[in-house]
Amino acid sequence: MEISGVISAIVIGIVIGILGRLAVPGRQRIGILWTIVVGIVAAFIGSGIAAAFGVADTKGVDWIEWLIQIGLAALGVAALDRSRGRRG
Repeated sequence: MEISGVISAIVIGIVIGILGRLAVPGRQRIGILWTIVVGIVAAFIGSGIAAAFGVADTKGVDWIEWLIQIGLAALGVAALDRSRGRRG
């Protein structure tokens, strides 16, 4: 993976994290940095899952891949929020 691929993955991860956070109802007690980290991880894992199912490279926008990534980000944000809520 080239540096431009890594940078675009980070930018997409930021967007995925924010969309995942918006998908979780209520207020989350995690910071924006954790949201971005969750988004980046969800983007990488979601891309792998989409590739495994053969929906990563389609003509036009890869809506299924985006939905997988956003769903994973929402799960990650909810799980992190829940673990933070138990500590505090």
